[in-house]
Amino acid sequence: MALWVIRIFFLGLCMAGGLAVSQLHSGLISHWGLGLVIGFGLGGLLIAIDEMLKGFSLRAFSSATFGLILGSVIAWLVDTSHLFEWAEPDVRWLIRVSLFLSFGYIGIILAMRSNKEDFSLVIPYVRFTSQNKPENPIVLDTSAIIDGRVADLIEASFLEGLVIVPRFVLRELHGIADSSDPIRRARGRRGMEMLNRIRHNTRNEVRIHEADFPEEPEVDAKLVRLTKALAGKLYTTDYNLGKVAEIQSVPYVNVAELATKMKPAILPGEIITIRLAREGREKGQGVGYLSDGTMVVVSQGQSLVGQQVQVQVASLVQTGAGIIVFAEIKT
Repeated sequence: MALWVIRIFFLGLCMAGGLAVSQLHSGLISHWGLGLVIGFGLGGLLIAIDEMLKGFSLRAFSSATFGLILGSVIAWLVDTSHLFEWAEPDVRWLIRVSLFLSFGYIGIILAMRSNKEDFSLVIPYVRFTSQNKPENPIVLDTSAIIDGRVADLIEASFLEGLVIVPRFVLRELHGIADSSDPIRRARGRRGMEMLNRIRHNTRNEVRIHEADFPEEPEVDAKLVRLTKALAGKLYTTDYNLGKVAEIQSVPYVNVAELATKMKPAILPGEIITIRLAREGREKGQGVGYLSDGTMVVVSQGQSLVGQQVQVQVASLVQTGAGIIVFAEIKT
């Protein structure tokens, strides 16, 4: 919306400029109405060009400029090589124009298809790096913020880099926090609390990124495009979003999968300390939970519910919901 306000203001300035030129009596524009039309046409043409160049980044413009310069230099070298001295002046002029257009076009195409490492072939031992570019941008999606484990990783200094929270993710988080559904509202409020923890940490800079992609209706598509544009890494707990990022060759980390991989291995015979939270299904059983949520069923533990006890692991059973540990009271 703000972009169109600027465009309309610019169009008004062009029309005012055309009107001003028509009042100079210089002979260029004879009537004030014609001045308004010409100003409107010029402004409309520039806005149309702006719309056509949507998605044409400054990096692409820089590459195209470099390719044009390189192609022009090659064309100039060919032109000054005395290969076309035999030609008549009119033919020589046509040959020169063809050389500069052809090599300029080829240079632009080659430069835009190349990546920054390819420039080292043109200028050896030189690497083009931006002094202002943040290292290791960490892009967070809504699910990763609500999950909260990213905040723990940042506070424990396991994540280094600039933390990016897109504005559209912040809007989605606000929408969840204002939901009429009490479960979604609770999740949204937890997400806001986790975001405050992340923003107040002293180890990583946190930035709200204003970039948006109006042509992409889905937040997931916006996240993948933003991460790719920033050359960063996407942090999420959404399995489907991770697969979309993988298909588009965008680096990502699924925090839930990371937590699963980092679970400590529990072996039969190991002694652990656990608090029994409730009674089990079978008579005499007590049930407790490890810090990662793994259920521990303790035989003869019913009378000790509510107490901290030491148990010895007897066996482990893999189920669809995860691993269940069966243990006995350590005597």
